[in-house]
Amino acid sequence: MGKYFGTDGFRGEANISLTSDHAYKVGRFLGWYYGEIRKRDGKAHNDNEHFEVNKRGADENKPRIVIGKDTRRSSYMIEYALIAGMVASGADAYTMHVTTTPSVAFITRTDEFDCGVMITASHNPFYDNGIKILDGEGGKLDEEVIGHIEEYLDGKLEIFGEKIKEIPFAEKDEIGRAVDYVSGRNRYIGYLISLGAYSFRGMKVGLDCANGASWSIAPTVFQAFGAKTFVINNEPDGININENAGSTHIEQLQKYVVEKELDVGFAYDGDADRCLAVDEQGNVIDGDKILYIYGRYMKERGKLLTNTIVTTVMSNFGLYKALDELGIGYAKTDVGDKYVHEYMVENGCRIGGEQSGHIIFSKYATTGDGILTSLKVMQVMMDRKKKLSELAAPVRTYPQTLINVRVKDKKEAQSDPDVVAKVEEIEAKLEKSDTGRVLVRESGTEPVIRVMVESLDAEEAHRDAEEIVTVIREKGHEEK
Repeated sequence: MGKYFGTDGFRGEANISLTSDHAYKVGRFLGWYYGEIRKRDGKAHNDNEHFEVNKRGADENKPRIVIGKDTRRSSYMIEYALIAGMVASGADAYTMHVTTTPSVAFITRTDEFDCGVMITASHNPFYDNGIKILDGEGGKLDEEVIGHIEEYLDGKLEIFGEKIKEIPFAEKDEIGRAVDYVSGRNRYIGYLISLGAYSFRGMKVGLDCANGASWSIAPTVFQAFGAKTFVINNEPDGININENAGSTHIEQLQKYVVEKELDVGFAYDGDADRCLAVDEQGNVIDGDKILYIYGRYMKERGKLLTNTIVTTVMSNFGLYKALDELGIGYAKTDVGDKYVHEYMVENGCRIGGEQSGHIIFSKYATTGDGILTSLKVMQVMMDRKKKLSELAAPVRTYPQTLINVRVKDKKEAQSDPDVVAKVEEIEAKLEKSDTGRVLVRESGTEPVIRVMVESLDAEEAHRDAEEIVTVIREKGHEEK
């Protein structure tokens, strides 16, 4: 994790820790960097004659970058600053406008852009924002390139074997342009619809769009499949994104599904790269249970390549118990869909994700995709003719206590000998009885230590977590 970029991009409070000046400079670097890559390669990145923008007369020697944004108010400011920086450095910026992170990843890959940028702070409140940068394959940008962006932001850029004080401005016909590319969003919608194997006719489906990027996409897709859709939190105003809505506040959807007697509900976050479900009884079906449901479905059809589901260290102990019973293997990565995707690519795995609802289906996408995830859950329900509660029943979720402690120094707090000793003590106890586990880790985006304990006994989990937190506080690591 760098000075500006964490595990999920450059994120911070708009115009405080993430300013329009930051965005302009990121745009300047990206436009210049990909132009240099093209020059050094000695050829254009894209030479497909059928490609739509080429028919418009686009200069194939110019870098091409596609941009999307969520619905928070500051997204427009950051978008315009990014575009100004990109075109000033000689790149063409293609704007998909309000759209989802997975749609930007899809279009970056299929339309062969040099890179993609999504302006979002995901599930954070409206006053935060962020810049996610995707490589030409639709995956997270290489750490080395991110390092160079940070160097440029700090005025210390050293790249291509030389120190660069300032990136040159493009001149005359080398100046880039901004291109409306809403057609990319429409093609993504078409792609999702093309994946459907079953009609949803007769199904009553609730959708919570979190007043975010999915508000105009998810209902369209579900209506195309014939579902009777009931949509909430689909009136974004710039400041209500994620406000008591979406996957991080799923209690509203739980109540709605029960009141309306719906068959199922799906909740997305601000940029719709995650999805949580609600069964017909109002119970939450989290990412772990979704991994189980679809992973089992894949195994039953001989589609689970490597017989492995990729999880993170935050997945529930109950998931692993349920997978053991099916004879399905699993891998554990660091927290972050970036790490899940990297493991999947390196090892040929087809499904992986996080408890929070980032689910990656590697045959269809390079990132977590909330709308795709909801379609896949629907596919299992329709094919197996079962209610969602029945499909999720084999997973017994172990009670989990998660306490976040804001600290002065994450590494110092986590490596404190007394903290380590207490963690090892509790780990030994839980491992001996095979009734749970403990995990203490650093947040990738905040100055926070996350203390998580799982146990069959909820009171024991809470007590054990509090014991660890008490040591952290007594040793003076907590930031007051």
